[in-house]
Amino acid sequence: MPVYLSNTLINELQEQTESFLNKAIGEWQMIKHSQFALKESPEKWSATQCLEHLNSYGRYYLPVMEKAIREARKKDWKATTHFKSGWLGNYFTQLMMPKEDGSLGKKMSSPKDHYPVSNFNSHQVIGVFIEQQEKLLQLLEDARSIDLNKASCPISIAKFIKLKLGDTFLFFIAHQYRHIIQAEKALQAAGVLQGAEVLYFNPGKIAS
Repeated sequence: MPVYLSNTLINELQEQTESFLNKAIGEWQMIKHSQFALKESPEKWSATQCLEHLNSYGRYYLPVMEKAIREARKKDWKATTHFKSGWLGNYFTQLMMPKEDGSLGKKMSSPKDHYPVSNFNSHQVIGVFIEQQEKLLQLLEDARSIDLNKASCPISIAKFIKLKLGDTFLFFIAHQYRHIIQAEKALQAAGVLQGAEVLYFNPGKIAS
Protein backbone atom coordinates (compact mmCIF):
# COMPACT_ATOMS: atom_id res chain seq x y z
CA MET A 1 0.00 0.00 0.00
CA PRO A 2 1.20 3.58 -0.66
CA VAL A 3 3.15 5.31 2.10
CA TYR A 4 3.29 9.11 2.33
CA LEU A 5 5.15 11.64 4.39
CA SER A 6 2.25 13.00 6.42
CA ASN A 7 3.04 16.68 5.99
CA THR A 8 3.80 16.25 2.29
CA LEU A 9 0.45 14.53 1.81
CA ILE A 10 -1.42 17.32 3.58
CA ASN A 11 0.42 19.92 1.51
CA GLU A 12 -0.58 18.08 -1.66
CA LEU A 13 -4.22 17.81 -0.59
CA GLN A 14 -4.36 21.47 0.37
CA GLU A 15 -2.89 22.50 -2.97
CA GLN A 16 -5.48 20.39 -4.77
CA THR A 17 -8.33 21.84 -2.72
CA GLU A 18 -7.09 25.38 -3.37
CA SER A 19 -7.20 24.55 -7.09
CA PHE A 20 -10.89 23.62 -6.74
CA LEU A 21 -11.59 26.74 -4.69
CA ASN A 22 -9.86 29.06 -7.16
CA LYS A 23 -11.83 27.53 -10.03
CA ALA A 24 -15.12 28.14 -8.21
CA ILE A 25 -14.33 31.70 -7.11
CA GLY A 26 -12.47 32.88 -10.20
CA GLU A 27 -14.56 31.27 -12.93
CA TRP A 28 -17.73 29.43 -11.96
CA GLN A 29 -19.32 32.32 -10.07
CA MET A 30 -19.19 34.36 -13.29
CA ILE A 31 -21.07 31.84 -15.43
CA LYS A 32 -24.77 32.30 -16.21
CA HIS A 33 -27.16 29.95 -14.42
CA SER A 34 -28.61 28.87 -17.78
CA GLN A 35 -25.19 27.59 -18.88
CA PHE A 36 -24.22 26.06 -15.54
CA ALA A 37 -27.52 24.18 -15.38
CA LEU A 38 -27.49 23.00 -19.00
CA LYS A 39 -27.49 19.24 -19.60
CA GLU A 40 -25.77 17.94 -22.72
CA SER A 41 -28.31 15.11 -22.88
CA PRO A 42 -31.09 13.83 -20.59
CA GLU A 43 -28.94 11.11 -19.03
CA LYS A 44 -25.95 13.38 -18.33
CA TRP A 45 -25.54 15.73 -15.39
CA SER A 46 -25.24 19.48 -15.67
CA ALA A 47 -22.35 21.25 -13.95
CA THR A 48 -24.84 22.30 -11.25
CA GLN A 49 -25.75 18.68 -10.59
CA CYS A 50 -22.09 17.66 -10.43
CA LEU A 51 -21.41 20.24 -7.72
CA GLU A 52 -24.59 19.53 -5.78
CA HIS A 53 -23.60 15.87 -5.75
CA LEU A 54 -20.27 16.89 -4.21
CA ASN A 55 -22.01 19.18 -1.73
CA SER A 56 -24.19 16.29 -0.57
CA TYR A 57 -21.06 14.27 0.25
CA GLY A 58 -19.51 17.28 1.94
CA ARG A 59 -22.53 17.55 4.23
CA TYR A 60 -21.73 14.06 5.46
CA TYR A 61 -17.94 13.83 5.36
CA LEU A 62 -16.85 17.25 6.60
CA PRO A 63 -18.54 16.88 10.03
CA VAL A 64 -17.34 13.27 10.24
CA MET A 65 -13.73 14.29 9.53
CA GLU A 66 -13.98 17.14 12.01
CA LYS A 67 -15.23 14.71 14.66
CA ALA A 68 -12.37 12.29 13.90
CA ILE A 69 -9.83 15.09 14.43
CA ARG A 70 -11.49 16.16 17.66
CA GLU A 71 -11.52 12.61 19.03
CA ALA A 72 -7.88 12.05 18.02
CA ARG A 73 -6.90 15.12 20.02
CA LYS A 74 -8.79 13.84 23.05
CA LYS A 75 -6.96 10.52 22.79
CA ASP A 76 -3.64 12.33 22.28
CA TRP A 77 -2.96 10.59 18.97
CA LYS A 78 -0.14 12.85 17.88
CA ALA A 79 1.05 13.23 14.30
CA THR A 80 3.40 10.61 12.88
CA THR A 81 6.02 11.14 10.21
CA HIS A 82 4.38 8.74 7.74
CA PHE A 83 0.87 7.77 6.70
CA LYS A 84 0.27 4.32 5.22
CA SER A 85 -2.86 3.94 3.14
CA GLY A 86 -5.14 1.01 3.98
CA TRP A 87 -6.10 -1.44 1.25
CA LEU A 88 -9.78 -0.43 1.26
CA GLY A 89 -9.07 3.29 1.40
CA ASN A 90 -6.57 3.01 -1.44
CA TYR A 91 -9.08 0.97 -3.46
CA PHE A 92 -11.77 3.64 -3.05
CA THR A 93 -9.36 6.41 -3.99
CA GLN A 94 -8.17 4.60 -7.12
CA LEU A 95 -11.78 3.81 -8.06
CA MET A 96 -12.59 7.53 -8.08
CA MET A 97 -9.57 8.64 -10.08
CA PRO A 98 -10.14 9.67 -13.71
CA LYS A 99 -7.69 8.34 -16.27
CA GLU A 100 -4.77 10.47 -17.42
CA ASP A 101 -6.70 11.53 -20.54
CA GLY A 102 -9.49 12.92 -18.34
CA SER A 103 -11.99 10.14 -19.02
CA LEU A 104 -13.90 9.02 -15.95
CA GLY A 105 -13.21 5.33 -16.29
CA LYS A 106 -15.72 3.00 -14.69
CA LYS A 107 -19.21 4.46 -14.55
CA MET A 108 -20.79 4.26 -11.10
CA SER A 109 -24.34 4.77 -9.89
CA SER A 110 -24.93 7.34 -7.17
CA PRO A 111 -26.88 6.39 -4.04
CA LYS A 112 -30.39 7.89 -3.95
CA ASP A 113 -29.55 10.32 -1.17
CA HIS A 114 -26.64 11.70 -3.22
CA TYR A 115 -28.41 11.87 -6.58
CA PRO A 116 -28.84 15.54 -7.53
CA VAL A 117 -32.09 16.83 -9.00
CA SER A 118 -31.82 19.31 -11.85
CA ASN A 119 -33.67 22.32 -10.46
CA PHE A 120 -31.05 23.72 -8.05
CA ASN A 121 -29.99 27.36 -8.25
CA SER A 122 -26.46 27.14 -9.59
CA HIS A 123 -25.13 30.18 -7.74
CA GLN A 124 -26.39 28.84 -4.41
CA VAL A 125 -24.79 25.47 -5.18
CA ILE A 126 -21.48 27.15 -6.06
CA GLY A 127 -21.66 29.19 -2.84
CA VAL A 128 -22.05 26.05 -0.74
CA PHE A 129 -19.21 24.38 -2.65
CA ILE A 130 -16.92 27.33 -1.88
CA GLU A 131 -17.81 27.19 1.83
CA GLN A 132 -17.08 23.46 1.88
CA GLN A 133 -13.67 23.87 0.24
CA GLU A 134 -12.74 26.52 2.79
CA LYS A 135 -13.82 24.16 5.57
CA LEU A 136 -11.83 21.31 4.03
CA LEU A 137 -8.69 23.46 3.93
CA GLN A 138 -9.09 24.17 7.64
CA LEU A 139 -9.62 20.49 8.47
CA LEU A 140 -6.50 19.54 6.54
CA GLU A 141 -4.52 22.10 8.51
CA ASP A 142 -6.00 20.84 11.80
CA ALA A 143 -5.06 17.28 10.82
CA ARG A 144 -1.35 18.12 10.78
CA SER A 145 -1.21 17.65 14.55
CA ILE A 146 -2.83 14.20 14.71
CA ASP A 147 -2.11 10.64 13.61
CA LEU A 148 -3.70 10.13 10.19
CA ASN A 149 -3.36 6.36 10.66
CA LYS A 150 -5.25 6.01 13.96
CA ALA A 151 -8.02 8.56 13.42
CA SER A 152 -10.82 7.07 11.33
CA CYS A 153 -14.14 7.92 9.69
CA PRO A 154 -17.23 5.80 8.91
CA ILE A 155 -18.06 5.78 5.20
CA SER A 156 -21.42 7.14 4.08
CA ILE A 157 -22.79 3.98 2.45
CA ALA A 158 -21.95 1.62 5.34
CA LYS A 159 -21.23 3.36 8.62
CA PHE A 160 -19.89 0.20 10.23
CA ILE A 161 -16.94 0.39 7.80
CA LYS A 162 -14.25 2.90 8.72
CA LEU A 163 -11.38 4.36 6.73
CA LYS A 164 -8.26 5.92 8.14
CA LEU A 165 -8.57 9.70 8.22
CA GLY A 166 -5.72 10.03 5.70
CA ASP A 167 -7.57 7.72 3.32
CA THR A 168 -10.82 9.60 3.90
CA PHE A 169 -9.15 12.83 2.82
CA LEU A 170 -7.65 11.11 -0.24
CA PHE A 171 -10.92 9.46 -1.27
CA PHE A 172 -12.97 12.61 -0.65
CA ILE A 173 -10.67 14.81 -2.74
CA ALA A 174 -10.32 12.19 -5.51
CA HIS A 175 -14.13 12.05 -5.65
CA GLN A 176 -14.26 15.83 -5.94
CA TYR A 177 -11.66 15.80 -8.70
CA ARG A 178 -13.67 13.20 -10.65
CA HIS A 179 -16.86 15.26 -10.66
CA ILE A 180 -15.14 18.60 -11.21
CA ILE A 181 -13.70 17.15 -14.42
CA GLN A 182 -17.24 16.02 -15.25
CA ALA A 183 -18.59 19.53 -14.51
CA GLU A 184 -15.95 21.12 -16.73
CA LYS A 185 -16.99 18.84 -19.60
CA ALA A 186 -20.64 19.81 -19.08
CA LEU A 187 -19.68 23.49 -19.22
CA GLN A 188 -17.68 22.92 -22.39
CA ALA A 189 -20.75 21.30 -23.95
CA ALA A 190 -22.78 24.35 -22.84
CA GLY A 191 -20.46 26.61 -24.81
CA VAL A 192 -18.50 28.03 -21.89
CA LEU A 193 -14.93 28.97 -22.78
CA GLN A 194 -12.53 26.90 -20.71
CA GLY A 195 -10.36 28.72 -18.20
CA ALA A 196 -7.41 27.37 -16.29
CA GLU A 197 -7.28 23.60 -15.93
CA VAL A 198 -7.87 22.16 -12.49
CA LEU A 199 -4.63 20.88 -10.98
CA TYR A 200 -4.10 17.25 -12.00
CA PHE A 201 -4.61 15.10 -8.92
CA ASN A 202 -1.97 12.40 -8.68
CA PRO A 203 -1.16 11.46 -5.07
CA GLY A 204 0.91 8.54 -6.29
CA LYS A 205 3.71 10.91 -7.29
CA ILE A 206 4.47 11.62 -3.62
CA ALA A 207 4.01 8.04 -2.37
CA SER A 208 6.71 5.50 -1.73
